[in-house]
Amino acid sequence: MKPSLNDLGKLAKDKHIENKKYFDKLKKKTPKNLDYVMQDLHNAEFKKTDCLKCANCCKTTGPLFTLADIERVSKYLKQKPQQFIEQNLRIDEDKDYVLQSVPCTFLDNENACMIYDVRPKACREFPHTDRKKFNQITDLTLKNISICPAAYNIVEEMKRKMPM
Repeated sequence: MKPSLNDLGKLAKDKHIENKKYFDKLKKKTPKNLDYVMQDLHNAEFKKTDCLKCANCCKTTGPLFTLADIERVSKYLKQKPQQFIEQNLRIDEDKDYVLQSVPCTFLDNENACMIYDVRPKACREFPHTDRKKFNQITDLTLKNISICPAAYNIVEEMKRKMPM
């Protein structure tokens, strides 16, 4: 089932306690093959998911920008890093550089990223469901389930394939 964006928030909220319990068990008894299973689930989901049809991540959240991201993006935009920071970023409560506002400044009318080739690492890796040591980012995954229909589907499939 591909949840619609309208239903995603409610579905994620309804499954939050179940998912939290599942991830708590996963942390206590992590299967040795977890990262391989997650890679397979991630790849299978993104074979049938077109992010350009959704772009909810770009519309509702902003990525963290590392200094390397700032250097790369500002160079691409032919700006000095400080100019890029002043025009686009702010420092959040965790002392990280983030966008001044959402939706993302670099999202065009067709849900495409205008800086796709140099986008921040956080964007390249979103929704982080294929990351190594997946069991260490379950709190992030719980948040991403409510943002990304693909992340929701991956976790639902994960619970079916790897019951705890």
